[in-house]
Amino acid sequence: MAAARVTHAVFPLAGLGTRFLPATKAVPKELLPLLDRPCLDYIVAEAVEAGIEDMVFVLARGKGAIEDHFSRDAELERYLEERGKADLLAEVQRAARLARFVSVRQNQTLGLGHAVYSARHAVGTQPFAVLLGDDIIHCPGRPALSQLLDLWAQTGGCVVALVEVPEDQTHRYGICAGRITGRRMHVTGMVEKPPAGTAPSRLSIVGRYVLPPEIFDILAKTRPGSGGEIQLTDALAVLAGRGQAWGCLFEGRRYDTGNVLGWLEATVELALTRPDLAPRAREILQAALKR
Repeated sequence: MAAARVTHAVFPLAGLGTRFLPATKAVPKELLPLLDRPCLDYIVAEAVEAGIEDMVFVLARGKGAIEDHFSRDAELERYLEERGKADLLAEVQRAARLARFVSVRQNQTLGLGHAVYSARHAVGTQPFAVLLGDDIIHCPGRPALSQLLDLWAQTGGCVVALVEVPEDQTHRYGICAGRITGRRMHVTGMVEKPPAGTAPSRLSIVGRYVLPPEIFDILAKTRPGSGGEIQLTDALAVLAGRGQAWGCLFEGRRYDTGNVLGWLEATVELALTRPDLAPRAREILQAALKR
């Protein structure tokens, strides 16, 4: 059973966002708006709700706007205050007040495993969470990361978020094998992007993890795998071989906002959950479908 409390989260944010070019030529994909907030804002808020206090951003050159979004802007705040825009002032201050933020540089984009390894000095020798900036998970009840942390508190080791994907998409993900009890899996094996027809299951790892600090030593010895990159899944497979890996089939809906259609789906469906937007959003959608 896990004893420590997880207070750090790593956000690998060094990707180029090529699936959104040219929009991401100058704007980090994680800051593309999802309704009236950047995508990353939702994910950081989820981490805060799950009890995370220290956010570690793993960035590449040109991603400074992410740091700016989660920092105070004295000039903008003064402008809003002078004009009596208290609601907007509170909203622009909210992001910077969510938690403590630190950034580290990933000088080469050599895969998710390499990005996580780049955060080792900021994390130290404690368990930590990893949240991917492309994955929005909408949970009306308990946040997805909280569900993973609940399982981790019972099991220790590493815990990954799992969703079932269609058979013809298993080659795009890290896929787990193991024994399922209720909404948990004791993971016995993992494979990153298995060739078509070879996946051990249809249960895919998606963008939430709780990891033990020994993952850094494993990553240091992990050789490049799929795509010539250092894959986090390959390192987690070592823990699975030791019986120390678990999967959480979380309750909630996951959106892959790293591609245009996934972002569009998230925009439409989240608009329909907002009382201030839903009535008019339905009218717009119904009118568009009649054209």
